[in-house]
Amino acid sequence: MREMPANQLNPRIKSVWRINDAIWIAVSFLCCFLPFAIIALVAPEEAWAGVVALIVAIVFAALLVLCVVVLPPIRYARWRYELTLDYLDIARGIFWRKRFVIPFIRVQNTDTRQGPILRAFGLSSVTVATAAGEHEIPGLGIEEADVLRDRAAELARLAREDV
Repeated sequence: MREMPANQLNPRIKSVWRINDAIWIAVSFLCCFLPFAIIALVAPEEAWAGVVALIVAIVFAALLVLCVVVLPPIRYARWRYELTLDYLDIARGIFWRKRFVIPFIRVQNTDTRQGPILRAFGLSSVTVATAAGEHEIPGLGIEEADVLRDRAAELARLAREDV
C-alpha cells in the first residue's frame, strides 16, 4: 500500500470545523427542540412533549461534545494531501477512510474558496475539479492555498500539453 501523503492542513482548521459544527448542531437543535418546548409550555397536560424536549437536549449536548471536542483533532490527524508532478493525492476520513489520487491530465479547473469563518482565521480552501466532480483541500494558509492552486493549474496544463 502507498504511503500516506506528506502534507497536513493548517492547525487552525480545527477551530473552523468546531465553529461550523457548533452552528449546524445549534440550528438543528433549535428546530427539533422548540416545537416540543412550546407544546410543553402551552399544554402542560402533554407531559410527553417535555420528555421529548429533554431527550433532544441530552442528544444535543452529546453531539456538541463529540463534534466540538472529540472529532476535530482526529479529523485533522487523518487529513493529508500531497502534490506531485503527476497527480494530487488526498487522504481523509475518520471511520470511512477515503483516498483520492487525481491525475493532472484529468484536472479541468482549480480555484480557491474562502467563507467568512475561514477568512476570520486567515485560511482558504483549494478546489480541484475534474469531469467526475470536485475535490477540496480545506484549511490552508491564504498564500499556501494560492501557491497550491497555481502549481496544480500549471501541472494540469503541462499534462495536457504532453498528450
